[in-house]
Amino acid sequence: MDGNMKSRMSKINDVFTYLHEHPEVSWQEVATTAYLKKLIESEGFKVQTFDECTGLVVEVGDGPICIGIRSDMDALWQEKDGVFQANHSCGHDAHMTMVLGSLLAMKDHGFPKNIRFKWIFQPAEEKGQGSRKFLSLGVMDDVDYLFGVHLRPIQEIPDGTAAAAICHGAASIIKGIIQGEDAHAAKPHLGKNAIEVGAAIIQGMQGIHMDTLVPCSAKMTKFQAGSETGNIIPGKASFTIDLRAQTNETMRTLKMKVVEVIRNIEVMYDVAINLTTSEGLGAAIVNEEASGLMEQAITEVLGAENVKPRIVTPGGEDFHFYSLHKPKLKATMLGLGCDLSPGLHHPNMSFNTQRIHTGIEILTKSILNTIQAISKKG
Repeated sequence: MDGNMKSRMSKINDVFTYLHEHPEVSWQEVATTAYLKKLIESEGFKVQTFDECTGLVVEVGDGPICIGIRSDMDALWQEKDGVFQANHSCGHDAHMTMVLGSLLAMKDHGFPKNIRFKWIFQPAEEKGQGSRKFLSLGVMDDVDYLFGVHLRPIQEIPDGTAAAAICHGAASIIKGIIQGEDAHAAKPHLGKNAIEVGAAIIQGMQGIHMDTLVPCSAKMTKFQAGSETGNIIPGKASFTIDLRAQTNETMRTLKMKVVEVIRNIEVMYDVAINLTTSEGLGAAIVNEEASGLMEQAITEVLGAENVKPRIVTPGGEDFHFYSLHKPKLKATMLGLGCDLSPGLHHPNMSFNTQRIHTGIEILTKSILNTIQAISKKG
């Protein structure tokens, strides 16, 4: 390994250490944005930031075709070592480092003059809102190919392997407020018990039947009713229902059926149930050309024997909103095996940090393969 390579790897390690030790939650990635901006500008690149939100974009080159490389930025807010704090337990610190590393690697390779590139550092992925914001800002308007990356836990693929696509599922949230009527616990016939209504909603969802070939679920994850006074039947309650589905079509059907259950119970119990439904996260739409170019890159870096099939996971990722809102976008997300345990979002999540360099190699090879494919098309 020559001196330049050692210096570059050391710099990458330093970047990861800084990002890991300075986590910031969604929409508050202010210092992270400033750090990356200063670092990237010191490498001679022009950086675009936004008045409306955190995050940044680095655009290089000119030409009719644009290749995008995207990273999320935000940390989670969770209890770690007995203290609630921002914590990079989903690997976004590694993702930023890898995407930055691919930018620096391409600087070493040199940029072709007939192709444009965008390195996209997107905020608020954990809120499922960052991609929508960047779409509204026009960041993706001229992007033709888009590559992302996500660390994968040991339960999915082993260290030293990778997959050319992650098929995340769709996710959505329904929030509701039940407005019944309070009553004395000795006279339940005079009230409308919100707890009973909530129980009926749970039972009603058990009767929803979906195509068993497509994984999906609907479950109540929050219910609040009552007070410190135990002899009052509460008429008011709030609840949250989490919905998951492996395809966008199944999610639309599931959401419709859950709302239908709630509306029927509303009539049955003669109460008002006010609902708020989130757009949620879309299921993955993997482009065959993009995943093929990434699979070629994985083969070149790790060998064909370490290429894993597409990862199918019920987890969500707002990366896929880009494809949902721009159907012609050729997008895929690298799933990187890195001995990650105990699991994503665990407060003590750890992984083999040397795989950051592997990820940089694969992303860079994917870019180079895409350049070659574009050149062949003329």
